[in-house]
Amino acid sequence: MPIATVNPANGETLRTFDALGADEIERRLAAADAAFREYRTTGFGERSRLLNRAADLLDEDQQDIARTMTLEMGKPVKAARAEAAKCAKAMRWYATHAQELLADEHPEPADVEDSGASRAYVHYRPLGTVLAVMPWNFPLWQVVRFAAPALMAGNTGLLKHASNVPQTALYLGDLFRRAGFPEGCFQTLLVGSAAVEAILRDRRVAAATLTGSEPAGRAVAAVAGDEVKHTVLELGGSDPYLVLPSADVARAARTAVTARVQNNGQSCIAAKRFIVHTEVYEEFAERFTVGMRDLTVGDPLEESTDVGPLSSEQGRTDLEELVDDAVRRGAVALCGGGRPEGLGGGLENGWFYAPTVLTGITPAMRIHREETFGPVATLYRVDSLDEAVELANDTPFGLSSNVWTRDAEESRRCVRDLEAGGVFFNGMTASHPALPFGGVKRSGYGRELAGHGIREFCNATTVWYGAEPR
Repeated sequence: MPIATVNPANGETLRTFDALGADEIERRLAAADAAFREYRTTGFGERSRLLNRAADLLDEDQQDIARTMTLEMGKPVKAARAEAAKCAKAMRWYATHAQELLADEHPEPADVEDSGASRAYVHYRPLGTVLAVMPWNFPLWQVVRFAAPALMAGNTGLLKHASNVPQTALYLGDLFRRAGFPEGCFQTLLVGSAAVEAILRDRRVAAATLTGSEPAGRAVAAVAGDEVKHTVLELGGSDPYLVLPSADVARAARTAVTARVQNNGQSCIAAKRFIVHTEVYEEFAERFTVGMRDLTVGDPLEESTDVGPLSSEQGRTDLEELVDDAVRRGAVALCGGGRPEGLGGGLENGWFYAPTVLTGITPAMRIHREETFGPVATLYRVDSLDEAVELANDTPFGLSSNVWTRDAEESRRCVRDLEAGGVFFNGMTASHPALPFGGVKRSGYGRELAGHGIREFCNATTVWYGAEPR
């Protein structure tokens, strides 16, 4: 895949970039390693000052970087601005809380006295240089939620970003440089996916984090496993959205629209499978379908646009194949089901797909098992909570889940039984700096964000004293 900015709203190639050669990759690996040896000795106060400065710069750049993201991957510009603001917030959160999150942990003296210790504790140390292999769908946020905690822990970072968002990738490298981080602390590598294995195998790379597809995760995990290097993987999702009889159906339906089409439907944590109890099914289906049908599809640079294009022509083709397979096997499109008509203004060459609601889904359809990365929802009717939970878990993924209920016992059951990294009640799934984020099953392993995320790339070191040094 070429490294290029191609506007998905009209298919126009805006800029192309040459991949880094072997000599430049070597120079950057050496710079990251050298930077780590010095940067790891800095205190939290200095790291906090630098990260807060990066947040300030990002706020100043918000309009420009939002436009860049929209031109590169098609998200509505208002959503791009919100993404930039969220990144600045996360930077400030880690700048404020990293020291307490990585504070030494002291067990009770009585618990370790039989070891012969006069004193023992756990101390967190940075691992080294972390390679981040990141996707295009949230081109700022996916990177910052790794970079902010990793840098505050004293690590250095190498970013291999998706090849269709090179300008956003370069911006991130420049942002941390302008903020004053030492040379080599955070560097962008404009390379193709074929270069990842050699970089990950390099002895100067201590660990890796990847957000992306299941095949990409498997490839990185295999290499890292062979090298015995730590990894965090956040892969696909096919999140269930349960609507039970006690739910506020009107609010659940309104929220469902946003939960499905956020980021043009291209989000791992977007709700995708809507599992509705028969008592409220008809009302929810009608409200949800009207809400999806009424969305404005168009130029993502326009403030009035709700849904922009998919990020690539292949992405739209993949989505079309899933929907077409389902319809051939008996599914019914309550709205959408194809490319929108009448966009005009050059948008006819863009990679748009109409917001779609499909019902009549069966296990024989690919869409029942595979992730839909676009504004397509599958709608199921169930007769009980047991059936809803069973269907929700009938997926190879387990990233997050959404449940609408006002019944306390139903909520307890869902927390106990849903196979996912998160359970969100009466609202939609979202990532937040103070809460851990990640999945189970084929959605990956490890956690980002919160204290769990910053400790992923630390060496939890046991410090034991038989006698105190003088």
